[in-house]
Amino acid sequence: MTESNTKIPILLVEDEPSLAQGLIYNLKAEGYQVDHVARGEEALQAISNKNYVLMVLDLMLPGISGLEVCRELRQQNNQIPILMLTARGAAEDRISGLSSGADDYLVKPFNLKEFLLRVAALLRRSNWPQDGNQHKVIRLGENSIDLETRQAETLHGTIELTELEVKVLKLFIEREGAVLSRGELLEQAWGMSPKTETRTLDNFIVRLRKYFEKDPSKPKLFRTVRGLGYRYINDKK
Repeated sequence: MTESNTKIPILLVEDEPSLAQGLIYNLKAEGYQVDHVARGEEALQAISNKNYVLMVLDLMLPGISGLEVCRELRQQNNQIPILMLTARGAAEDRISGLSSGADDYLVKPFNLKEFLLRVAALLRRSNWPQDGNQHKVIRLGENSIDLETRQAETLHGTIELTELEVKVLKLFIEREGAVLSRGELLEQAWGMSPKTETRTLDNFIVRLRKYFEKDPSKPKLFRTVRGLGYRYINDKK
């Protein structure tokens, strides 16, 4: 058991009894508090009644699907981290899951150790407040971002960020100073193949620079590493 995990509440939404039992057992062994439901409707009800810090959500559920649960929560501006589980591993299915608001995607059958690492990584990434009342505010140079409300106070005014923009920002913040390759960003943020030829990422970085850089033509926060990708440096000066 990991002491720091004690009492962290996780909601597991899985309709396959044997898999659910195994995940409950192993999550509890790691020190998490786990509640389990088997239907999408029950998941939405549980979320409305309790402050969870993470949801493990099966894609294929009886009644309301995992995709619908995701969309409904995001429409309500509920930004609980969601790890989606599914037997469907095609690229379009991953993209659908991530586009609906999921933060990560794991294809069945999966390795239990990888599952637990994904859970721990999502919790680290989100730094979700356990009492449900505090907001996680971060600084990017002279800008500030409330990760829960997705509102950014920038040099150019107040901006309402999208879920994808926050997701990419978190990836950069976690790896400050390191080079994030184009392939890594495409795979983790958009669910695309690392080899995909697209201008989507480049256009996205241009947008972030317009939001947060003093001079977008001379970026200091989001720097291009020629032939490799991008590096985030939090220049607080």
